[in-house]
Amino acid sequence: MTQRARLFIYTLFMAAVAITIVSDRVPIYNKTLIKAIILYWLFSTLYFHLRTMSRQGNVTLDYGMNYSLSFVMFTGPFGLLLFESIYRFSNYVYKKWTKTADPDEFEHIFYNIGSFVFQNSIAYFAFQFLHTYFQGFPFGFWILTFILVTINAIISDTFLTLIFYFLGEIKTRAEVLHFFKSRSIPDMAKISFTNGMLFVFLREGKWETLISFFILNYLVNHSFITKSQYLQNKLERDQFEQMAYTDYLTGVANRAYMAKKMAEFNQSNESIGIVVADIDKFKIINDTYNHAVGDRVIQHFADAFQRYLDKDDLLFRSGGEEFTLILRNRDYERTLVLIEKIRLGIENSQVDVEFNGENVVITYTASFGLYFYHVTEKVSMEKGYIYADQLLLQSKQHGRNQLSAKKEPHLEDV
Repeated sequence: MTQRARLFIYTLFMAAVAITIVSDRVPIYNKTLIKAIILYWLFSTLYFHLRTMSRQGNVTLDYGMNYSLSFVMFTGPFGLLLFESIYRFSNYVYKKWTKTADPDEFEHIFYNIGSFVFQNSIAYFAFQFLHTYFQGFPFGFWILTFILVTINAIISDTFLTLIFYFLGEIKTRAEVLHFFKSRSIPDMAKISFTNGMLFVFLREGKWETLISFFILNYLVNHSFITKSQYLQNKLERDQFEQMAYTDYLTGVANRAYMAKKMAEFNQSNESIGIVVADIDKFKIINDTYNHAVGDRVIQHFADAFQRYLDKDDLLFRSGGEEFTLILRNRDYERTLVLIEKIRLGIENSQVDVEFNGENVVITYTASFGLYFYHVTEKVSMEKGYIYADQLLLQSKQHGRNQLSAKKEPHLEDV
Protein backbone atom coordinates (compact mmCIF):
# COMPACT_ATOMS: atom_id res chain seq x y z
CA MET A 1 0.00 0.00 0.00
CA THR A 2 1.32 3.43 -0.92
CA GLN A 3 2.13 6.13 1.61
CA ARG A 4 -0.59 8.41 0.20
CA ALA A 5 -3.20 5.68 0.60
CA ARG A 6 -2.19 5.09 4.24
CA LEU A 7 -2.27 8.81 4.96
CA PHE A 8 -5.78 9.06 3.48
CA ILE A 9 -7.03 6.05 5.50
CA TYR A 10 -5.81 7.34 8.85
CA THR A 11 -6.98 10.88 8.09
CA LEU A 12 -10.42 9.50 7.28
CA PHE A 13 -10.42 7.50 10.51
CA MET A 14 -9.46 10.52 12.61
CA ALA A 15 -12.16 12.62 10.89
CA ALA A 16 -14.73 9.97 11.77
CA VAL A 17 -13.58 9.93 15.41
CA ALA A 18 -13.76 13.74 15.51
CA ILE A 19 -17.36 13.63 14.28
CA THR A 20 -18.33 11.23 17.07
CA ILE A 21 -16.69 13.48 19.68
CA VAL A 22 -18.65 16.58 18.69
CA SER A 23 -21.96 14.77 18.24
CA ASP A 24 -24.40 13.67 20.92
CA ARG A 25 -23.07 10.53 22.59
CA VAL A 26 -25.00 7.60 24.00
CA PRO A 27 -23.55 6.47 27.37
CA ILE A 28 -21.46 3.31 27.03
CA TYR A 29 -23.32 1.69 29.95
CA ASN A 30 -26.69 2.21 28.23
CA LYS A 31 -28.35 -1.24 28.25
CA THR A 32 -30.22 -0.60 25.01
CA LEU A 33 -26.97 0.31 23.25
CA ILE A 34 -25.23 -2.82 24.55
CA LYS A 35 -28.15 -5.01 23.50
CA ALA A 36 -28.21 -3.42 20.02
CA ILE A 37 -24.43 -3.83 19.60
CA ILE A 38 -24.60 -7.51 20.57
CA LEU A 39 -27.48 -8.24 18.17
CA TYR A 40 -25.99 -6.31 15.27
CA TRP A 41 -22.55 -7.84 15.81
CA LEU A 42 -24.01 -11.34 16.05
CA PHE A 43 -26.06 -11.14 12.86
CA SER A 44 -23.48 -9.10 10.90
CA THR A 45 -20.90 -11.76 11.77
CA LEU A 46 -23.36 -14.48 10.75
CA TYR A 47 -23.91 -12.73 7.40
CA PHE A 48 -20.19 -12.27 6.84
CA HIS A 49 -19.84 -15.48 4.80
CA LEU A 50 -22.63 -14.28 2.44
CA ARG A 51 -20.55 -11.37 1.21
CA THR A 52 -19.53 -11.12 -2.44
CA MET A 53 -15.82 -10.86 -3.18
CA SER A 54 -14.68 -8.58 -5.99
CA ARG A 55 -11.17 -7.91 -7.21
CA GLN A 56 -10.14 -4.41 -8.29
CA GLY A 57 -6.52 -4.65 -9.37
CA ASN A 58 -4.54 -5.68 -6.28
CA VAL A 59 -7.37 -4.80 -3.87
CA THR A 60 -10.08 -7.21 -2.72
CA LEU A 61 -13.51 -5.69 -2.02
CA ASP A 62 -16.16 -7.27 0.17
CA TYR A 63 -19.76 -6.51 -0.80
CA GLY A 64 -22.56 -7.51 1.52
CA MET A 65 -25.65 -6.32 3.32
CA ASN A 66 -24.76 -3.46 5.67
CA TYR A 67 -26.88 -2.38 8.63
CA SER A 68 -24.86 0.64 9.80
CA LEU A 69 -27.45 3.19 8.65
CA SER A 70 -30.19 1.85 10.93
CA PHE A 71 -27.70 1.63 13.80
CA VAL A 72 -26.48 5.23 13.46
CA MET A 73 -30.05 6.51 13.10
CA PHE A 74 -30.85 4.92 16.46
CA THR A 75 -27.62 5.38 18.48
CA GLY A 76 -25.89 8.29 16.75
CA PRO A 77 -22.27 8.42 15.46
CA PHE A 78 -20.65 7.42 18.77
CA GLY A 79 -22.72 4.24 19.04
CA LEU A 80 -21.85 3.39 15.45
CA LEU A 81 -18.13 3.91 16.17
CA LEU A 82 -18.36 1.38 19.00
CA PHE A 83 -20.18 -1.15 16.85
CA GLU A 84 -17.94 -0.77 13.79
CA SER A 85 -14.78 -1.05 15.92
CA ILE A 86 -15.96 -4.27 17.58
CA TYR A 87 -17.22 -5.73 14.31
CA ARG A 88 -14.21 -4.83 12.15
CA PHE A 89 -11.61 -6.02 14.69
CA SER A 90 -13.45 -9.32 15.17
CA ASN A 91 -13.46 -9.77 11.36
CA TYR A 92 -9.73 -9.08 11.36
CA VAL A 93 -9.13 -11.79 13.97
CA TYR A 94 -11.28 -14.22 11.95
CA LYS A 95 -9.38 -13.53 8.71
CA LYS A 96 -6.04 -13.93 10.46
CA TRP A 97 -7.21 -17.19 12.00
CA THR A 98 -8.45 -18.55 8.65
CA LYS A 99 -5.42 -17.12 6.79
CA THR A 100 -7.63 -15.17 4.36
CA ALA A 101 -6.38 -11.72 5.35
CA ASP A 102 -4.80 -9.44 2.75
CA PRO A 103 -1.27 -8.13 3.42
CA ASP A 104 -2.75 -4.71 4.24
CA GLU A 105 -5.68 -6.08 6.26
CA PHE A 106 -4.82 -3.99 9.33
CA GLU A 107 -5.14 -0.76 7.32
CA HIS A 108 -8.44 -2.10 5.96
CA ILE A 109 -9.83 -2.09 9.52
CA PHE A 110 -9.23 1.62 9.94
CA TYR A 111 -10.51 2.36 6.44
CA ASN A 112 -13.75 0.46 7.05
CA ILE A 113 -14.33 2.02 10.45
CA GLY A 114 -13.49 5.50 9.19
CA SER A 115 -15.51 5.32 5.98
CA PHE A 116 -18.63 3.70 7.49
CA VAL A 117 -18.70 5.99 10.51
CA PHE A 118 -18.03 9.11 8.41
CA GLN A 119 -20.57 8.46 5.65
CA ASN A 120 -23.27 7.18 7.99
CA SER A 121 -22.72 10.13 10.33
CA ILE A 122 -23.41 12.45 7.39
CA ALA A 123 -26.57 10.43 6.75
CA TYR A 124 -27.46 10.70 10.47
CA PHE A 125 -27.21 14.49 10.46
CA ALA A 126 -29.21 14.62 7.21
CA PHE A 127 -31.88 12.43 8.83
CA GLN A 128 -32.05 14.66 11.92
CA PHE A 129 -32.47 17.72 9.72
CA LEU A 130 -34.89 16.33 7.10
CA HIS A 131 -37.15 13.79 8.80
CA THR A 132 -39.67 16.39 9.99
CA TYR A 133 -40.06 17.68 6.42
CA PHE A 134 -40.76 14.19 5.05
CA GLN A 135 -43.33 13.24 7.68
CA GLY A 136 -46.09 14.97 5.72
CA PHE A 137 -45.43 12.95 2.53
CA PRO A 138 -46.92 9.51 1.82
CA PHE A 139 -44.12 7.01 2.43
CA GLY A 140 -41.96 9.98 3.37
CA PHE A 141 -39.85 7.98 5.82
CA TRP A 142 -39.00 5.37 3.16
CA ILE A 143 -38.23 8.00 0.55
CA LEU A 144 -35.89 9.72 3.01
CA THR A 145 -34.22 6.40 3.86
CA PHE A 146 -33.53 5.75 0.18
CA ILE A 147 -32.06 9.26 -0.14
CA LEU A 148 -29.77 8.54 2.83
CA VAL A 149 -28.63 5.26 1.24
CA THR A 150 -27.91 7.17 -1.98
CA ILE A 151 -25.84 9.72 -0.04
CA ASN A 152 -23.95 6.85 1.59
CA ALA A 153 -23.29 5.23 -1.79
CA ILE A 154 -21.94 8.44 -3.32
CA ILE A 155 -19.62 9.12 -0.36
CA SER A 156 -18.50 5.48 -0.21
CA ASP A 157 -17.70 5.35 -3.94
CA THR A 158 -15.83 8.66 -3.65
CA PHE A 159 -13.64 7.25 -0.87
CA LEU A 160 -13.01 4.04 -2.81
CA THR A 161 -12.06 5.84 -6.01
CA LEU A 162 -9.61 8.00 -4.03
CA ILE A 163 -8.04 4.87 -2.54
CA PHE A 164 -7.79 3.24 -5.98
CA TYR A 165 -6.32 6.45 -7.38
CA PHE A 166 -3.65 6.52 -4.67
CA LEU A 167 -2.92 2.84 -5.34
CA GLY A 168 -2.72 3.41 -9.10
CA GLU A 169 -5.68 1.10 -9.84
CA ILE A 170 -7.81 3.92 -11.32
CA LYS A 171 -6.16 6.36 -13.70
CA THR A 172 -8.79 7.82 -16.01
CA ARG A 173 -12.10 9.65 -15.66
CA ALA A 174 -13.82 6.87 -17.61
CA GLU A 175 -12.73 4.32 -15.00
CA VAL A 176 -14.11 6.55 -12.25
CA LEU A 177 -17.49 6.87 -14.02
CA HIS A 178 -17.60 3.12 -14.63
CA PHE A 179 -17.01 2.51 -10.91
CA PHE A 180 -19.85 4.85 -9.90
CA LYS A 181 -22.22 3.37 -12.49
CA SER A 182 -21.69 -0.13 -11.10
CA ARG A 183 -24.16 0.64 -8.30
CA SER A 184 -27.47 -1.23 -8.56
CA ILE A 185 -30.64 0.71 -7.77
CA PRO A 186 -32.56 -2.47 -6.70
CA ASP A 187 -29.71 -3.29 -4.28
CA MET A 188 -29.84 0.24 -2.86
CA ALA A 189 -33.61 -0.07 -2.47
CA LYS A 190 -33.13 -3.36 -0.61
CA ILE A 191 -30.58 -1.75 1.72
CA SER A 192 -32.85 1.24 2.40
CA PHE A 193 -35.90 -0.94 3.12
CA THR A 194 -33.94 -3.29 5.40
CA ASN A 195 -32.33 -0.50 7.39
CA GLY A 196 -35.60 1.38 7.59
CA MET A 197 -37.39 -1.64 9.06
CA LEU A 198 -34.57 -2.30 11.53
CA PHE A 199 -34.65 1.32 12.71
CA VAL A 200 -38.42 1.17 13.27
CA PHE A 201 -38.07 -2.02 15.34
CA LEU A 202 -35.21 -0.51 17.37
CA ARG A 203 -37.07 2.73 18.00
CA GLU A 204 -40.19 0.89 19.17
CA GLY A 205 -38.22 -1.63 21.23
CA LYS A 206 -39.59 -4.64 19.35
CA TRP A 207 -36.61 -6.90 19.98
CA GLU A 208 -38.32 -10.18 19.08
CA THR A 209 -39.52 -8.69 15.80
CA LEU A 210 -36.03 -7.30 15.19
CA ILE A 211 -34.44 -10.72 15.70
CA SER A 212 -37.10 -12.36 13.50
CA PHE A 213 -36.43 -9.82 10.75
CA PHE A 214 -32.68 -10.46 10.98
CA ILE A 215 -33.30 -14.20 10.67
CA LEU A 216 -35.69 -13.73 7.75
CA ASN A 217 -33.19 -11.45 6.06
CA TYR A 218 -30.45 -14.02 6.55
CA LEU A 219 -32.55 -16.87 5.14
CA VAL A 220 -33.58 -14.85 2.08
CA ASN A 221 -30.01 -13.74 1.38
CA HIS A 222 -28.64 -17.23 2.02
CA SER A 223 -31.18 -18.71 -0.40
CA PHE A 224 -30.35 -16.07 -3.01
CA ILE A 225 -26.59 -16.59 -2.68
CA THR A 226 -26.96 -20.39 -2.79
CA LYS A 227 -29.11 -20.21 -5.93
CA SER A 228 -26.72 -17.71 -7.52
CA GLN A 229 -23.75 -19.96 -6.78
CA TYR A 230 -25.60 -22.96 -8.22
CA LEU A 231 -26.44 -21.05 -11.40
CA GLN A 232 -22.87 -19.74 -11.64
CA ASN A 233 -21.44 -23.24 -11.18
CA LYS A 234 -23.87 -24.63 -13.74
CA LEU A 235 -22.94 -21.87 -16.19
CA GLU A 236 -19.25 -22.62 -15.71
CA ARG A 237 -19.87 -26.35 -16.16
CA ASP A 238 -21.86 -25.69 -19.33
CA GLN A 239 -19.09 -23.42 -20.62
CA PHE A 240 -16.42 -26.03 -19.94
CA GLU A 241 -18.57 -28.71 -21.57
CA GLN A 242 -19.11 -26.49 -24.61
CA MET A 243 -15.36 -25.87 -24.83
CA ALA A 244 -14.69 -29.61 -24.53
CA TYR A 245 -17.15 -30.43 -27.32
CA THR A 246 -16.44 -27.52 -29.70
CA ASP A 247 -13.81 -27.42 -32.43
CA TYR A 248 -11.67 -24.34 -31.81
CA LEU A 249 -11.14 -23.55 -35.52
CA THR A 250 -14.63 -23.83 -36.99
CA GLY A 251 -16.90 -23.49 -33.97
CA VAL A 252 -18.80 -26.69 -34.86
CA ALA A 253 -18.97 -29.81 -32.70
CA ASN A 254 -15.80 -31.92 -32.47
CA ARG A 255 -15.16 -35.67 -32.63
CA ALA A 256 -15.64 -36.11 -28.87
CA TYR A 257 -19.15 -34.71 -29.15
CA MET A 258 -19.77 -36.89 -32.21
CA ALA A 259 -18.96 -39.99 -30.15
CA LYS A 260 -21.34 -38.82 -27.42
CA LYS A 261 -24.20 -38.17 -29.84
CA MET A 262 -23.63 -41.45 -31.68
CA ALA A 263 -23.99 -43.33 -28.38
CA GLU A 264 -27.31 -41.52 -27.85
CA PHE A 265 -28.54 -42.24 -31.39
CA ASN A 266 -27.84 -45.94 -30.92
CA GLN A 267 -30.96 -45.96 -28.75
CA SER A 268 -33.05 -43.85 -31.13
CA ASN A 269 -34.31 -46.57 -33.49
CA GLU A 270 -34.71 -44.07 -36.36
CA SER A 271 -33.67 -43.82 -40.00
CA ILE A 272 -30.57 -41.68 -40.40
CA GLY A 273 -28.24 -40.56 -43.15
CA ILE A 274 -24.57 -40.52 -42.11
CA VAL A 275 -22.36 -38.44 -44.40
CA VAL A 276 -18.56 -38.27 -44.29
CA ALA A 277 -17.01 -35.54 -46.45
CA ASP A 278 -13.62 -33.98 -46.92
CA ILE A 279 -11.88 -31.43 -49.09
CA ASP A 280 -10.27 -32.74 -52.29
CA LYS A 281 -6.48 -32.34 -52.62
CA PHE A 282 -6.31 -30.30 -49.44
CA LYS A 283 -2.58 -30.96 -49.05
CA ILE A 284 -1.94 -29.04 -52.29
CA ILE A 285 -3.68 -25.98 -50.80
CA ASN A 286 -1.47 -26.13 -47.70
CA ASP A 287 1.70 -26.70 -49.74
CA THR A 288 0.88 -23.95 -52.27
CA TYR A 289 -0.02 -21.35 -49.67
CA ASN A 290 0.32 -22.01 -45.93
CA HIS A 291 -1.60 -23.50 -43.04
CA ALA A 292 -3.34 -20.21 -42.24
CA VAL A 293 -4.87 -20.24 -45.73
CA GLY A 294 -5.70 -23.91 -45.27
CA ASP A 295 -7.48 -23.11 -42.01
CA ARG A 296 -9.52 -20.44 -43.77
CA VAL A 297 -10.62 -22.99 -46.38
CA ILE A 298 -11.66 -25.43 -43.63
CA GLN A 299 -13.69 -22.68 -41.99
CA HIS A 300 -15.38 -21.94 -45.33
CA PHE A 301 -16.13 -25.66 -45.71
CA ALA A 302 -17.81 -25.76 -42.27
CA ASP A 303 -19.82 -22.62 -42.99
CA ALA A 304 -21.00 -24.06 -46.30
CA PHE A 305 -22.56 -27.06 -44.55
CA GLN A 306 -24.37 -24.96 -41.97
CA ARG A 307 -26.16 -22.95 -44.65
CA TYR A 308 -28.01 -26.07 -45.82
CA LEU A 309 -28.74 -27.98 -42.60
CA ASP A 310 -31.93 -28.00 -40.54
CA LYS A 311 -32.05 -27.56 -36.75
CA ASP A 312 -32.29 -31.35 -36.17
CA ASP A 313 -29.24 -32.12 -38.32
CA LEU A 314 -25.81 -32.44 -36.72
CA LEU A 315 -22.42 -31.40 -38.06
CA PHE A 316 -19.05 -32.46 -36.63
CA ARG A 317 -15.44 -31.83 -37.55
CA SER A 318 -14.27 -35.44 -37.33
CA GLY A 319 -10.74 -34.93 -38.66
CA GLY A 320 -8.38 -32.35 -40.17
CA GLU A 321 -10.39 -31.45 -43.28
CA GLU A 322 -13.01 -34.17 -42.72
CA PHE A 323 -16.54 -33.45 -41.55
CA THR A 324 -19.34 -35.83 -40.57
CA LEU A 325 -23.05 -35.11 -40.83
CA ILE A 326 -26.00 -36.86 -39.22
CA LEU A 327 -29.07 -36.05 -41.31
CA ARG A 328 -32.51 -36.68 -39.82
CA ASN A 329 -36.20 -36.48 -40.70
CA ARG A 330 -35.67 -37.10 -44.45
CA ASP A 331 -36.12 -40.07 -46.74
CA TYR A 332 -33.28 -41.38 -48.84
CA GLU A 333 -34.13 -39.39 -51.97
CA ARG A 334 -34.36 -36.06 -50.14
CA THR A 335 -31.08 -36.80 -48.39
CA LEU A 336 -29.39 -37.45 -51.76
CA VAL A 337 -30.76 -34.19 -53.16
CA LEU A 338 -29.49 -32.25 -50.16
CA ILE A 339 -25.94 -33.63 -50.33
CA GLU A 340 -25.77 -33.05 -54.07
CA LYS A 341 -26.90 -29.46 -53.51
CA ILE A 342 -24.14 -29.00 -50.90
CA ARG A 343 -21.53 -30.51 -53.26
CA LEU A 344 -22.49 -28.18 -56.11
CA GLY A 345 -22.64 -25.20 -53.77
CA ILE A 346 -19.06 -25.84 -52.64
CA GLU A 347 -17.86 -26.41 -56.22
CA ASN A 348 -19.31 -23.07 -57.32
CA SER A 349 -18.11 -21.05 -54.32
CA GLN A 350 -14.79 -19.34 -53.64
CA VAL A 351 -12.69 -18.38 -50.64
CA ASP A 352 -11.14 -14.92 -50.47
CA VAL A 353 -7.90 -14.99 -48.48
CA GLU A 354 -4.83 -12.83 -48.01
CA PHE A 355 -1.49 -14.36 -48.94
CA ASN A 356 1.85 -12.54 -49.11
CA GLY A 357 0.10 -9.21 -48.88
CA GLU A 358 -2.25 -9.92 -51.78
CA ASN A 359 -5.90 -10.96 -52.00
CA VAL A 360 -6.16 -14.49 -53.40
CA VAL A 361 -9.28 -16.32 -54.57
CA ILE A 362 -9.29 -20.08 -53.93
CA THR A 363 -11.78 -22.58 -55.30
CA TYR A 364 -12.00 -26.17 -54.17
CA THR A 365 -14.21 -29.25 -54.34
CA ALA A 366 -15.23 -31.93 -51.86
CA SER A 367 -16.09 -35.63 -51.95
CA PHE A 368 -18.91 -37.30 -50.03
CA GLY A 369 -19.93 -40.70 -48.77
CA LEU A 370 -23.53 -41.28 -47.63
CA TYR A 371 -24.86 -44.32 -45.82
CA PHE A 372 -28.62 -44.27 -45.20
CA TYR A 373 -30.02 -46.86 -42.81
CA HIS A 374 -32.18 -47.68 -39.82
CA VAL A 375 -30.22 -47.64 -36.54
CA THR A 376 -30.34 -51.01 -34.79
CA GLU A 377 -28.19 -53.01 -32.38
CA LYS A 378 -26.79 -54.94 -35.34
CA VAL A 379 -25.81 -51.80 -37.26
CA SER A 380 -24.76 -49.16 -34.76
CA MET A 381 -23.96 -45.54 -35.49
CA GLU A 382 -20.27 -46.31 -35.26
CA LYS A 383 -20.63 -49.02 -37.92
CA GLY A 384 -22.73 -46.70 -40.08
CA TYR A 385 -19.91 -44.14 -39.87
CA ILE A 386 -17.43 -46.74 -41.09
CA TYR A 387 -19.68 -47.57 -44.07
CA ALA A 388 -20.01 -43.87 -44.94
CA ASP A 389 -16.23 -43.46 -44.69
CA GLN A 390 -15.75 -46.36 -47.11
CA LEU A 391 -18.17 -44.69 -49.52
CA LEU A 392 -16.13 -41.47 -49.25
CA LEU A 393 -13.03 -43.44 -50.23
CA GLN A 394 -14.96 -44.78 -53.19
CA SER A 395 -15.74 -41.21 -54.30
CA LYS A 396 -12.03 -40.36 -54.08
CA GLN A 397 -11.07 -43.39 -56.14
CA HIS A 398 -13.63 -42.52 -58.83
CA GLY A 399 -12.19 -39.05 -59.46
CA ARG A 400 -13.26 -36.88 -56.48
CA ASN A 401 -15.90 -34.12 -56.38
CA GLN A 402 -18.72 -36.63 -56.27
CA LEU A 403 -21.12 -38.44 -53.98
CA SER A 404 -21.15 -42.17 -53.37
CA ALA A 405 -24.27 -43.33 -51.57
CA LYS A 406 -25.80 -46.54 -50.32
CA LYS A 407 -29.09 -47.38 -48.69
CA GLU A 408 -29.67 -50.27 -46.36
CA PRO A 409 -31.41 -52.99 -48.46
CA HIS A 410 -34.56 -53.37 -46.36
CA LEU A 411 -35.13 -49.60 -46.60
CA GLU A 412 -35.84 -49.75 -50.34
CA ASP A 413 -39.48 -48.92 -49.65
CA VAL A 414 -38.65 -45.88 -47.49
